[in-house]
Amino acid sequence: MAIILFDGNAHQTLLPLTYTRPVANLRLGILTIAEKWGKHLKSDFSYHTQAYLSTKFPQKIEAENLFINGAACPDENLLEAIDKLKNGEALRYQDQLIAVKLTEGDAKSFDPQKTFDHSIEYSSEIVLIKYPEDIFRRNDIELRKDFKLLTNGRTSASISSTNTIIGAEFFAEEGAIADCSTFSTNNGPIYLGSNTEVWEGTNVRGAFALCNNSQVKMGAKIYGATTVGPYCRVGGEINNAVIWGYSSKGHEGYLGNAVLGEWCNIGADTNNSNLKNNYAEVKLWDYGLQRFRKTGLQFCGLIMADHAKCAINTMFNTGTVVGVGSNIFGAGFPRNYVPDFSWGGAQGYEVYSLAKMYETTAKVFERRDHRNFDEVEKNILAEIFKLTEEYRRF
Repeated sequence: MAIILFDGNAHQTLLPLTYTRPVANLRLGILTIAEKWGKHLKSDFSYHTQAYLSTKFPQKIEAENLFINGAACPDENLLEAIDKLKNGEALRYQDQLIAVKLTEGDAKSFDPQKTFDHSIEYSSEIVLIKYPEDIFRRNDIELRKDFKLLTNGRTSASISSTNTIIGAEFFAEEGAIADCSTFSTNNGPIYLGSNTEVWEGTNVRGAFALCNNSQVKMGAKIYGATTVGPYCRVGGEINNAVIWGYSSKGHEGYLGNAVLGEWCNIGADTNNSNLKNNYAEVKLWDYGLQRFRKTGLQFCGLIMADHAKCAINTMFNTGTVVGVGSNIFGAGFPRNYVPDFSWGGAQGYEVYSLAKMYETTAKVFERRDHRNFDEVEKNILAEIFKLTEEYRRF
């Protein structure tokens, strides 16, 4: 049976994070949502996503197909309910399609907005992400679930005795290295992926995940629930942040209640505010509404999409959204919403041209031997550039 993760309405509400990926490709906890389903169902998976993303994230249909909402995270009850579905039956939760089983013919015309004749209402609670801030809000729950999924019945690799480990929920994959650091699992588990490095003098309080081939630099202070995705390098102070992969926050500065996409770079001594001076509710820019939306949160920091970068000493206000491919520099606080492909800062912006952006991105990809900035990547960015043109009114 083919497992196909579909976008649904969350593709729009999660912008700008989903401009560059299907919803299920978002990292939440240790794994991406798609990887969670793949491990639970012991199956490969594919995506039903936006047309311009489909070359990089293709859909694969078989004789029998299970379509699953890419914004939904699996748990035991949900897995049991989905397993009971018969062909043509759909599972719904709070007026949203969660899953449906379809034959090959019906799968080719699948529409997540369609109403299916045979629908079952699911009543248990689901971790279902809708807005960007849901990623750091729900990261603690998903990190704990992923930790159990990945480590159940396994024994941690040994690490240096120069470290202090407090509590029992600590797991290191083979190839993980840590020296002279403190790991406290009293508030949540700590997971070190394969070929990771935690340099001397680091203090980590769980829940925390360091995914494969990433590094934590000397003297870092990390609070839960934080995830650092693969091929990242981080330092300074980090609190309740999710960094998806291939990104760097390698220096001093504070990052809190935040989400960073892939290929981002945070300049030295950059800080984001996660609490307003008057302790008021934080608002975030909403692409669908084209205005700032109330989050219901008192703590909400930075949302930064793929390929965005900022210079040294950048100061982000509470609740700042930075679009795909933006490059921020200069004195003062940037706007709370920096449109995609912006070049500048508090003193003003201009359009960051695709040609210049491609030139920088190619150099960034060259630093990763196994990644190639090819025509597929370029075409995706070119389409996003067109989709976001209306927001660049400088």
